[in-house]
Amino acid sequence: MPSEFSLSRQVEFHETDMAGIMHFANFFRWMEICETAFYRSLGLPLISFLPGQVVAWPRVNVSCAYRAPLRFNDTVVVKLFVKKITTRSVTYVFQFRKDGTLCATGEVTAVCVTADAKGGMMAQPIPADVRAQLAEAAPAAYDA
Repeated sequence: MPSEFSLSRQVEFHETDMAGIMHFANFFRWMEICETAFYRSLGLPLISFLPGQVVAWPRVNVSCAYRAPLRFNDTVVVKLFVKKITTRSVTYVFQFRKDGTLCATGEVTAVCVTADAKGGMMAQPIPADVRAQLAEAAPAAYDA
């Protein structure tokens, strides 16, 4: 049961502002890219649209704290830690590191939902196959 995952990315020109610094909104995109890759590594769909088995993960809380800029062509390691698992939600902590230096930390809480009879979202317990593959990381692992 993994509690951590990481991927490496390079800052692309289109992700930067006029000063060549990665735009703040892209940190949130990278968190989602890392989360999606994490689920793929587990062989799990992040979103399922199978009839009667709709599962999605809307965000209910997100944050990012910036410490140092990331610039065009920088190679960055994005690390995901499973911080907390409840009956219906998962909270992740993300670290963005360049050459080992912590440049930003983010946090995302996502709630597991299914479609109700009218096509709306209804919170549901995390499916057993997903829960069986997740473990909470020790706080010491992600406290920077």
